[in-house]
Amino acid sequence: MIVLDTDVLIEIFDRNSKKGEEVLKKLEGYDVATTSINLHEIACGFSRIGKLLPEEIRFLKILDFTSKDALLSAKLENKLEKVDNAVGRFDTMIAAICINRNAAIATFNKKHFERFVEFGLKLFDVG
Repeated sequence: MIVLDTDVLIEIFDRNSKKGEEVLKKLEGYDVATTSINLHEIACGFSRIGKLLPEEIRFLKILDFTSKDALLSAKLENKLEKVDNAVGRFDTMIAAICINRNAAIATFNKKHFERFVEFGLKLFDVG
């Protein structure tokens, strides 16, 4: 399974985005989803600019943040804060969801997620 990060969703939903078109081609044949955390981020962004969420979002599988994910993300956050103060809580939560489901993350913000590879996160190359 490939989990789409918020930045990838934004490009896909932008009908004028070449990056979005390219990502969609790379995702052909894969089982794709996003997380409830990403849904929150994208809903906030669309609401902030006064737009409705794209209708296509309702066809996307949404992975919920569970208690198992909460425990893993807390452990990851505490481990990484010792070496890197710039650990994003939402990114840690998204990484935990992916790790617990053996899913890869599709993101343009590789730097945000590379630190979780040592804990089992897989990165899907979107270019």
